[in-house]
Amino acid sequence: MTRVFVTGSADGLGLAVGQRLIEQGHEVVLHARNDERAAATREAAPGAADVLVGDLADQQQVRALAEAANASGRFDAVIHNAGVGGGAGGDALLAVNVVAPYLLTALMQRPDRLVYLSSGMHRSGRAELGPLEGRGSLSYGDSKLLDAALAIAVARRWPDVRSNGVDPGWIKTRMGGSGAPGDLDQGAATQVWLATSDDAAALVTGRYFKDSAEESVETAAADEAFQDELLAVLERVTGTPLPA
Repeated sequence: MTRVFVTGSADGLGLAVGQRLIEQGHEVVLHARNDERAAATREAAPGAADVLVGDLADQQQVRALAEAANASGRFDAVIHNAGVGGGAGGDALLAVNVVAPYLLTALMQRPDRLVYLSSGMHRSGRAELGPLEGRGSLSYGDSKLLDAALAIAVARRWPDVRSNGVDPGWIKTRMGGSGAPGDLDQGAATQVWLATSDDAAALVTGRYFKDSAEESVETAAADEAFQDELLAVLERVTGTPLPA
């Protein structure tokens, strides 16, 4: 049995990932933005060990969430599923899609496995760090390129942790829309596999996956100098370094 924490798991893809982990017999802690959503999550996933609450757009609440997660015990795997779409605006894209997963990674007890949700749209993203420090705007694709870079940067910084990025595909969720070709089972499968499987193909780090198969990542996200600069900027804007 693996102990797994899944962020952004009140509905959609994150909830689907949590439900499938529970069905497989793992100990799963889910996450919701507020108490109302947490109550609905408990109903949707009654087998969850707990549902932690925190608004990932608020750094103070992210810190409290990390503290609550640590108080519950060390996790074997953490799936950074939470994310907002481009319609949420640049500030939310930065806070939820980029800053929150970094801050949780830096503050939580180090797990054996980390999974970061990126997107195929990262391939159209710009390798721009200025928006993190208030210079310029950020698109959804930009944020997902930073997520892919973050996954690989953490793999390099922590060689004892398996850290990988995932493109879940275009699936039917509130963000993806009803016209998306993929379903929740398809979208959840790779995260569940990377978090729990003993398959040799899943026991890797610093890679990027779609449909449980490794894919190349956009060149900028794979650039070690850019990854190091990303970590340095995130440390400055949060005041929190990624432990060595």
